[in-house]
Amino acid sequence: MVFLFCRLTRYNDWEEIQRGNVAAALALGGKVLGLANVMRFAIMSNMGAVEIVAWGMAGMVLLLLVYLAFEWLTPRLKVNEEIAGGNVAVGALSMVFSLAASLIIGASIS
Repeated sequence: MVFLFCRLTRYNDWEEIQRGNVAAALALGGKVLGLANVMRFAIMSNMGAVEIVAWGMAGMVLLLLVYLAFEWLTPRLKVNEEIAGGNVAVGALSMVFSLAASLIIGASIS
């Protein structure tokens, strides 16, 4: 799923992180934490493996949509360009949006 998030960005997440781009690291880290949190709720709320995977995938798709909505709802901010440029404030905001969305999605799963 992290692969899909990386494909959505207009910059290469791993190259930016390797160059020391803290904004890119925060943004990707927030997505990873968000995914883990959604999976935590899916595991805690369901008994069977099929249910866990189904709810986990549904939550992950919702996180992808939240990421796209964040970019779309902030056209003046140009999230991808700012993160690629190393704007730590935008990277941190992206991380917070991912975590907040994961908490809401997770609560909806349980």
